[in-house]
Amino acid sequence: MFERIVYIGESDARVKIREDAHITTDIMNMPLVIEDSKKKILSEVRDLNDKEVSVRLLGEIVGDRFVGGVLRKPSLDSSIRTLNDDEYTLILNQNKFGNITLGTSTFYDNRTIYASMNELFSNHMCIFGNSGSGKSCGVSRLLQNVFYIPNFVPYKSNFLIFDSSGEYYTAFSRIGEVNPNYNYRFLTTNFNSPHQGDIFRIPIWLLGVTDMALLLNATTHTQLSIIEKTLKLVKIFSQSNDTALQYKNHLIASAIMAILYSNQMSASKRDEIFSIFHTCPTPDFNLDSVVQGIGYTRKLQECFLIDSAGEFAERVLLTEYVNSFIKAEFNNYEPEKAQMFTLADMENALNFALISEGWLRNPNVYADAITLKVKLHELLIGSTAKFFDYPQFVTLDQYLTSLIIKDNRKCQIININLEDIDDVVAKSIVKIMSRLIFDFSKKIERGSIPFNIFLEEAHRYVQRDTDEFLFGYNIFDRIAKEGRKYGVVMNLISQRPVDLSDTVLSQCSNFLIFKMSHPRDIEYITKMIPNITEETIEKQKGLQIGNCLAFGSAFQIPLIVKVELPNPLPQSSNCNVVSRWTN
Repeated sequence: MFERIVYIGESDARVKIREDAHITTDIMNMPLVIEDSKKKILSEVRDLNDKEVSVRLLGEIVGDRFVGGVLRKPSLDSSIRTLNDDEYTLILNQNKFGNITLGTSTFYDNRTIYASMNELFSNHMCIFGNSGSGKSCGVSRLLQNVFYIPNFVPYKSNFLIFDSSGEYYTAFSRIGEVNPNYNYRFLTTNFNSPHQGDIFRIPIWLLGVTDMALLLNATTHTQLSIIEKTLKLVKIFSQSNDTALQYKNHLIASAIMAILYSNQMSASKRDEIFSIFHTCPTPDFNLDSVVQGIGYTRKLQECFLIDSAGEFAERVLLTEYVNSFIKAEFNNYEPEKAQMFTLADMENALNFALISEGWLRNPNVYADAITLKVKLHELLIGSTAKFFDYPQFVTLDQYLTSLIIKDNRKCQIININLEDIDDVVAKSIVKIMSRLIFDFSKKIERGSIPFNIFLEEAHRYVQRDTDEFLFGYNIFDRIAKEGRKYGVVMNLISQRPVDLSDTVLSQCSNFLIFKMSHPRDIEYITKMIPNITEETIEKQKGLQIGNCLAFGSAFQIPLIVKVELPNPLPQSSNCNVVSRWTN
């Protein structure tokens, strides 16, 4: 079919077709080997006419290895031929232990394409494509294939799917039929879900400053300081002992003394102090508390009567009484251990934090303080509160264990359905869960418990937001940079890569790109994804539904993959309007 090479460029070559050759098959994208006595170069047909074919040079076959990129160019007298079976196996990988079936190759004689599971699942991956291009089916089939491999039982695997629309339940709920050791766990925020599962909940006491800031939509560093103080107080107040009560009294007394010695008018002082007692009373220290004078008693509120000189008539008695609650040992007090608490406890602690630090008296931070107070109260009385109503105290280790082990059975796929909450809350929950998993993985033996996190509609969460400015880091950026060495791997499923974080995308090593048509998305992935070529981008434009362009560290060369339909299918198909309209 091919006569000789007539031109060799930096990354391409042109090959003359024999005059007596009859090209009866479609040779576009056909793989070829250009071989001389010293080297074998893998190439691929990219263009042709009736006299010549243009080929792209992909890499060199050295012994039983393929090396991407071409440093040594073929010679003009090289022979040109199709691949033999060993060379196909070298490029498409083989069916051996540790490999997974990805699909078949239309251009490579419909041969099966395999990928190394170590390369595919220990590196961050992106799955992109238009709505309806086959992303959900592709992800479902990929994970199903992990559990369908004969003589391979990934019993200790942990696949966490954050499902934005509840479509993966049908794809994985029957995984135990493949092997009784396999188990699927469905957690949902939808109390009316038609699927059998558990309501998703997070223990509020496991949340740190950044987590609470996300939930309360904090926007300033002042609000972070308030949240930090609140979390310290709530851990103390949640202790049911005399120390917690004395500490509360200490805070109230300290705040009142600061007001008493301020330069405000007495009436203003009284109003502010009464406001404190209205918000933060205790059984021992409130406006009805009895104050013992010499030979007489007063209720505390009576000590705030103003005399003709504009002073508190009982200012000496008042000062002595309030001072009696101030204990020097509480100035640097810290709780001895973690405590269980609720959102209501958080609100109580926030009120104490605001009075103890005088934030409500500071005009520069008053708006920030009130905003936090309002948002926490809205969270407490809103529908989201139930997701933080955890029944008993657990540590981080116990909580994550309870997610992946149910009824003493290890669950390999944990599907967290977030379809019943808005984007803001969903984003906070996904960030909080990712942070908890990352922190857990950092404190155990490195990489000993891998977690593969799949983020459906990842553009809702992995964004270029203000976290780095506010907290000094973004949890997704941090996982993208450091997660692999701890066994925390992200898999981003999105139809809008242009909305994703640049940092996260730049750290991804493998890509499954289904058909994409939006020019901004195509331009973005062209600029952001390393080693992607124009030819690769052009290939994806003509993809059929269910076909993807696979490339990255798990693949020798970019490959067009026809993904087999999952069995069972995810619930991702369009509504059957004809049926609904007529029945």
